[in-house]
Amino acid sequence: MNNIKVIAFDADDTLWINETYFRDAENEFAKLLSGYETENKIHQELYKKEIDNLKIYGYGVKGFVLSMVECALELSNYKINQKIIDRIIEIGKEMLEQPIDLLNGVEEVLQKLQGKYKLIVATKGDLLDQERKLEKSGILKYFHHTEVMSDKKEIDYLKLIKHLDVNPSELLMIGNSLKSDVLPLVAVGASAIHVPFHTTWAHEEVSCEQESNSYKTISEITEVLTFL
Repeated sequence: MNNIKVIAFDADDTLWINETYFRDAENEFAKLLSGYETENKIHQELYKKEIDNLKIYGYGVKGFVLSMVECALELSNYKINQKIIDRIIEIGKEMLEQPIDLLNGVEEVLQKLQGKYKLIVATKGDLLDQERKLEKSGILKYFHHTEVMSDKKEIDYLKLIKHLDVNPSELLMIGNSLKSDVLPLVAVGASAIHVPFHTTWAHEEVSCEQESNSYKTISEITEVLTFL
């Protein structure tokens, strides 16, 4: 990694806790709808609805809330109590207002890398929400700029690399998702470090066949300092 000039960090579940709030919301949603279906079935139907809606709403809390509302209407055969819809909307607002809980070692790593590399955030999701979280996090000062991407596929990273005006080999991505933060980077010739989070959204999981030995996996983000 001697050639690295730019280090990109994923945001959610790499810099701060995020997926935990989605899981809590899903569990409450399943309890709210338990009069219409089993909780397991509700989880399955909500996930299907989220995936179907990705191409319309994209990633983030707002799309998630709309998917919950649609799912509630369909599972109840459009007989859902208005108070439940109100509560679903409140769940979304509570998610958007959650405090930012930085993961262990994040600020230490940023402090030590700042000035040695160009540091950026490369994340996906709702632009307003991600900007809000960065502002509240207290770590915005460490980053040269932020890229909120509609998706994180190879073509998206190639656009980012072109925008950064660097060679692929000069970019290192650090993130918790093999599917979004690691494998696409490896495919375009960049470097990647995988920092798993204890909870992973099913949509971000990959099969063993997709895994590779062309990236590094660490247990704590502070371990990146041993490679740089």
